[in-house]
Amino acid sequence: MPFVNTNGIRLAYEQSGRGEPVLLIMGSGAAGRVWQMHQTPALNRAGYRTITFDNRGIAPSDAPPGRYTLDEVVADTKGLIEALDLGPCHLVGSSLGSAIAQELAIAAPHLVRSAVLIAGRARADAFRRAQSAADRELLESGVRLPSGYAAVRSALEMLSPSTLDDSAAAAVWLDLFELSGPGTQAGGGQAWIDTDTDRRAALGAVTAPCRVIGFADDLVSPPHLTAEVAEAIPDCDYVEIPDCGHLGHLERPEAVNTAIIEFLDKHAAGTTGLGLEQGGLERGGSEQGGAERGDAA
Repeated sequence: MPFVNTNGIRLAYEQSGRGEPVLLIMGSGAAGRVWQMHQTPALNRAGYRTITFDNRGIAPSDAPPGRYTLDEVVADTKGLIEALDLGPCHLVGSSLGSAIAQELAIAAPHLVRSAVLIAGRARADAFRRAQSAADRELLESGVRLPSGYAAVRSALEMLSPSTLDDSAAAAVWLDLFELSGPGTQAGGGQAWIDTDTDRRAALGAVTAPCRVIGFADDLVSPPHLTAEVAEAIPDCDYVEIPDCGHLGHLERPEAVNTAIIEFLDKHAAGTTGLGLEQGGLERGGSEQGGAERGDAA
């Protein structure tokens, strides 16, 4: 696996496909290879080159000790784009990755052609602040939850009721969560990254076209918070996908891929995007489970 030296650390990355570059930025505690389950194959088929990487704290990228900041991971990602000469490129970020993409679009607009912001938010409400504080309190306590309990907790927080009510699907997810271990322990330094501060005013400076994708059953970034991101960014629309929680890109990948590629095709610089029809996906996010709400600006 190749590495890039950026911002004082090494980041591991992978590339696939050909065409305009799309950098996919993963959320907290997860490896970049998660994108390869569903998103990068669809993007490659649609005529895009994809770049995935492991954020600091996720092996085999460096995991320096201490508490990480949003500024640090944004600088890491900016350095990766510059080192690989990707800019201006399309960004696709999920959760923490969405926050990184938002901040890059504010601070380094020359590097961002467009951005798809998945399951992100511009601030935290009272419950989400309590949620973050509780996770950090558990981490500081040194208590390690039993793996079975942690798996159930993660499933309740990350998945939709429709998935939890499907016995076969729920069993698979519970096994995956148990194998991965307690979520609050993953990428320990990442747990301290602040995504609660209100950034709505700052998002007004974003000039790149953006699409926000929200998930109807998301408990971490619920629709009323994801929609605020679209409202704050001048050139941004909003797509809400039903029957999925915070991990909607894994629960309902076809609908998410449709919404991503449809947007990228509209904002491709050249003709490299083959489009959804040639990429094996049907057009129309709302018909595939994404109810597009139109231009929120």
